[in-house]
Amino acid sequence: MKKKAFKAESKRILDLMINSIYTHNEIFLRELISNASDATDKLYYNALKDGNTGLNRDSLAINIKLNKSDRTITISDSGCGMNMEELENNLGTIARSGSLAFKQENEKRDDIEIIGQFGVGFYSAFMVSKNVKVITKPYGGDVAYCWESEGAEGYTISECEKDTNGTEIILYLKDNTEDENYDEYLDEYKVKSIVKKYSDYIRYPIKMDVEKHRPKEGEDGEYESYIENETLNSMVPIWRKSSSQLTEDDYNNFYKEKFYDYENPLKVIHSSVEGTATYNMMLFIPSKAPYNYYTKEYEKGLQLYSNGVLIMDKCSDLLPDHFSFVRGLVDSQDLSLNISREMLQHDRQLKIISTNLEKKIKSELMLMQKNDRENYEKFFKNFGLQIKYGLYSNFGMHKELLQDLIMFHSSIENKLVTLEEYVSRMKEEQKYIYYVSGESISKIEQLPQIELLKDKEYEVLYLTDDVDEFAIRILMNYKEKEFKSISEGNLGLESEEEKKEIAKKSEDNKELFTLLKDSLDGKVKEVRLSTRLKSHPVCLSVDGEISIEMEKVLNQMPNDQNIRAQKVLEINANHPIFNKLVNMVDTDKEKLKSYAQILYSQALLIEGLSIEDPVAYSNAVCELMI
Repeated sequence: MKKKAFKAESKRILDLMINSIYTHNEIFLRELISNASDATDKLYYNALKDGNTGLNRDSLAINIKLNKSDRTITISDSGCGMNMEELENNLGTIARSGSLAFKQENEKRDDIEIIGQFGVGFYSAFMVSKNVKVITKPYGGDVAYCWESEGAEGYTISECEKDTNGTEIILYLKDNTEDENYDEYLDEYKVKSIVKKYSDYIRYPIKMDVEKHRPKEGEDGEYESYIENETLNSMVPIWRKSSSQLTEDDYNNFYKEKFYDYENPLKVIHSSVEGTATYNMMLFIPSKAPYNYYTKEYEKGLQLYSNGVLIMDKCSDLLPDHFSFVRGLVDSQDLSLNISREMLQHDRQLKIISTNLEKKIKSELMLMQKNDRENYEKFFKNFGLQIKYGLYSNFGMHKELLQDLIMFHSSIENKLVTLEEYVSRMKEEQKYIYYVSGESISKIEQLPQIELLKDKEYEVLYLTDDVDEFAIRILMNYKEKEFKSISEGNLGLESEEEKKEIAKKSEDNKELFTLLKDSLDGKVKEVRLSTRLKSHPVCLSVDGEISIEMEKVLNQMPNDQNIRAQKVLEINANHPIFNKLVNMVDTDKEKLKSYAQILYSQALLIEGLSIEDPVAYSNAVCELMI
């Protein structure tokens, strides 16, 4: 028996196969099980082609055997097996795939789902093995062969004894090192978990003798061990069944088991897609956000399967950031995988699937908003912040997609409403979609600026999240209706007569406003009469793009910026304080300066801003009280 060299560039290439392609050692079991599944598929399809209908697919199991004393793992199948020539071609030539060749020969058949593509999966066995032995007998053949190798130095092939067709791969594990414990692959629990993780949906049963325990008959409290040949995999993916075959409990149980959640999902999205890209998907909207969802530690992504074999546990490219809360999986045979089948090549198919998923998630959320409002509001309270971030990010690239999903608290409805609902009930003469930003609904309700709009029964949207106003600014308008903060510019609510009256009073009291502004020493851009106040004496408004709430948010960020809104101090001409200020212009300009500081500080406090010198403010108030 003569040792033969590998037909590919031998040692260097095989070293690359073993040491560089795969990220995790445990992948070897996935690859060998996939090869066994392919071999069984070949036998089954060839038998059907030859008219051999007596073959029972259900009996074509893949078996795993662990031998702790010999430190061996054996993976066996009852598939097509290999003859001498196939051994030379498939195992003696690195990167030549017999499975791929079979698939190409039968490419017109839709029912063939061969997994292997690159012909390197078998060599992953050498990541954990110092010696690999393959005993195989072709279906219908008389002679069995043994292929054996210790790695890159070469291999031997000899005739041997084997009673049935199929292939048996025996792995002699490497010795343990400080960095690697290869004995863990002899542990039943570890092997079961690897099979469950990667190969749960291989279509053939994966069986292994498992040690179990049971109470001894007639002896209380005593247990005995026994061996049971257990099927480790589920075989039929739930997502390949039609929705009519599944109950709500089926979906809920699968979700909770697969994604380790204690609560049922709010919504399930299950469909099979054929066309430019063919795939099955099962997506879930969770009932609650994970504890780390809004942290850097959270990792988005869907599980990606290829023909039922797990390729990636979290494929982030399938989900946009604004839908990162979605959990679930996609199973496709159309994706281009890299040689290790651990990662995706960034190709057209991946982008098509990703785009389709985004549209599907949006449409299903809109259906939930329309038909299941209670659950949609639960969803939005958990994940609405992420939708708003998505609206704002990338310079508003996704605003058309996301604008119908967002909701804000309504001053009139006293609940969350959509922009569509707001616009549908706008007053005929109403020019703007009015909004106000604040820390909470209760604090917003106390703002003096909102009093006039409430009096005129205009609906106002309450923005309480830090990102809200940034998102609104990105939107700019909705259905041709411009957004307008109740703290900025002209609200467009005054009649022509009121405008003339305000203009006249402003002109008559120009000196007063100049003195007030100068007294505040550059803290405000302007002091003017207010068109928005009713009973309150004073408030702050802004000119420019940066609002007071935006100023708060931006200055909380870890940078050295000192961003300031261009504040305007507005005085209520109908409040008694105004007349007092007018009188002081001629009688007591020094006292007027103190009033200016007090009024400005009061306006800051109303907005939830801190005042620069609380002691000076307190002293000024006390002086007025004396």
